[in-house]
Amino acid sequence: MNTSEFLNISSLIVPDRIAIIFEGQKISYFDLLKRVRILANSLNDIGLKSGDRIATIEVNTPAHIELYFAAAFLDLVYVPLNFRSTKEELSHMLKDASPKIVFSGERYISMVDSLKSDLNFIQDIYVLEGSYPGCLEYDSLVSSSKSNLEFDGQLSDMIPQSDGDDLTMLMFTSGTTGFPKGVMLTHDSFSSYILSNVMPADMEVEERNILTVPLYHIAGVQAFMAAIYGGRTLIIQKQFNPEDWMELVQTEKANRAMMVPTMLKMIVDHPQFDSYDLSSLEVITYGAAPMPIQVIRKAIEVLPNAHFINAFGQTETAATITMLPPEDHILKGSPDEIETKLNRLTSIGKPLPDVEVKIVDSTGEEVEVGDRGEIITKGDRLMKGYWNQEESTNQVIKNGWLFTGDLGYIDEDGYIFLSGRVKDFIKRGGEMISPEEVERVLESYTSIDEAAIIGIPDMDWGERVRAIVTLKQNHEFNELDIIEFCRTKLASFKKPESVVVVGELPRNSLGKVLKNTLRDKYSYPIE
Repeated sequence: MNTSEFLNISSLIVPDRIAIIFEGQKISYFDLLKRVRILANSLNDIGLKSGDRIATIEVNTPAHIELYFAAAFLDLVYVPLNFRSTKEELSHMLKDASPKIVFSGERYISMVDSLKSDLNFIQDIYVLEGSYPGCLEYDSLVSSSKSNLEFDGQLSDMIPQSDGDDLTMLMFTSGTTGFPKGVMLTHDSFSSYILSNVMPADMEVEERNILTVPLYHIAGVQAFMAAIYGGRTLIIQKQFNPEDWMELVQTEKANRAMMVPTMLKMIVDHPQFDSYDLSSLEVITYGAAPMPIQVIRKAIEVLPNAHFINAFGQTETAATITMLPPEDHILKGSPDEIETKLNRLTSIGKPLPDVEVKIVDSTGEEVEVGDRGEIITKGDRLMKGYWNQEESTNQVIKNGWLFTGDLGYIDEDGYIFLSGRVKDFIKRGGEMISPEEVERVLESYTSIDEAAIIGIPDMDWGERVRAIVTLKQNHEFNELDIIEFCRTKLASFKKPESVVVVGELPRNSLGKVLKNTLRDKYSYPIE
């Protein structure tokens, strides 16, 4: 199924419903479809053909959604670029994807323009807002007199020729190690999840979703596609700011939100939290990075009207593959039941029905319940591979299974628990240490706010464990006390042998701790 049908279907069912709210502007489903079709006509008029790439670098705006659906309709490949990229990273991604057209926000246009002389495949650069010397204006594409004349309020005569297996999006990984890789995602990558897990638009059911996760990230893309197919109203926030987010939720009566852990923490810890009415929130989905147990427990307590969902997936899986549902976030019952629920809050839940997930050892054999191994998955939504990287593709896709690089185990009830990344595991004296296990213990210590564990090269032990921590406000630090606390909670070889206090942990835009950055800075020997 071509994903452009998501918008077609909702526009037929709820044409007058507001599709997008953005900075006071409201766009109905009918008007969104009209803009998309005019845009598609304009892109067709300038000579773009099936398989051509168009790239976008900008904070969250409706243009992302318009451009994606126009591209899908024309069988183009949409390439959303991380607006936080360095000039070197941006150059790499553009050279790799070779888009014919680049759409840029005003604040990034000078950097894009400065690269154009080395990128002769770029036909034109369009600025999404305002103007820039030598660049064209996005508004000219959606206000084309020729395209407007051809649009009669009905579906265009152009019919997408692509099928479900055709490439629709080239999405670059976050690039926590080396340059980002382009992940090839098909129409089926998205539609297989949406059609299996999202109810279509309904004239009797209205819902307002606030969208804050960046639209160059798979979580943001999944969120807007689900909202459009479901006929929901999307409230788009340019970039996350906790106070602005709470104001939007209150003003627009948002019902559903997608958050990453750092966003949720900033909201529930905000000094003005009690000043806002967030009671309209019915569902909060979180993911993209591990959620500290203290944060989700506090969120459950201070947002009692909301149902929480932990969604786990990767760019390479296009969408969620495991989920911890709302019922596992309800901390009620007997002491034993509550204890079970608290333990499950540290999991990523169970596989969704339309994907296969299992845990395997280094030989690819499935492990026993409770044993750690690599999480692998299989299903229609997986990427086709890495763009221009056959060797890297073959390293992670084997016999139809995607090797995620995430380590974990399954308990006797079928819940999956993460143990860290394969590359982050620490091997000390022949013993394997899960950074996440040690981090959870550290974050239960009175004075520690957040923790990250890295392995330090050592001649005798191979690696030794160092903790990088941030402290809660007005709390003191005692390295020996922290190490002793860990010794009482963990096997002796797992405890940190060194603790470093920092002001904050380095993270990417989605809240994942940059372990490579920590290793580069703090890998000096432990005395």
